Amino acid sequence: MITLLIADDHPLYRDALKGALSLSLPELTLREAGDLSSTVDILNTEDVDLLLLDLHMPGSNDLFGLLHIRKLFPDLPVAVVSGTEDSTIISKIVSVGALGFIPKTTSATDIAEAVQAILDGDVWLPENLADIDDVDEEFSVLADNVASLTPSQYKVLCYMRDGLLNKQIGYNLDIAEATVKAHVTAIFKKLGINNRTQAVLIASQLELEPPSQ
Repeated sequence: MITLLIADDHPLYRDALKGALSLSLPELTLREAGDLSSTVDILNTEDVDLLLLDLHMPGSNDLFGLLHIRKLFPDLPVAVVSGTEDSTIISKIVSVGALGFIPKTTSATDIAEAVQAILDGDVWLPENLADIDDVDEEFSVLADNVASLTPSQYKVLCYMRDGLLNKQIGYNLDIAEATVKAHVTAIFKKLGINNRTQAVLIASQLELEPPSQ
């Protein structure tokens, strides 16, 4: 049996996806998670053959969920399932190692085709997006550095991108200002930078459009 993990915070979409895949690929064992933390927990305890990952579920914070999972589980095939079809974002997703991009508007038949193609070792993109540029090596290096951050450090980085001061970040995360400063120091070291302006530029490159309501 092949095990597939659907990581998406919308139960109705998870149910619809499970239904479509169960009909087309009955040999699959389907698992599900609603946030990044539970996704990682399942991946740590079970053998998963393919992860279908929503970019906007809790804990993912733009591209961080994908980067974090790719860092922790480099051999795990991952396909991103998203409501966006922005070619720039999709190019970044492919650049950091995703083997597929499946828009949420994709038909059940095409989703099953995508899953089968990725399980066979191919990269799958919708026909209208098949001419996405090749891997962006410079972005891949930047993303690899960001993937070395902890989830807490990445949250601090995002708050720096939004212009918050250390005291404000500490209030939002319910941690001491000294802890925020320690996170900032660690972020600078891991990213090879020495000021907040550089941190904001890096974080901005990873930012995705807000999820649709």
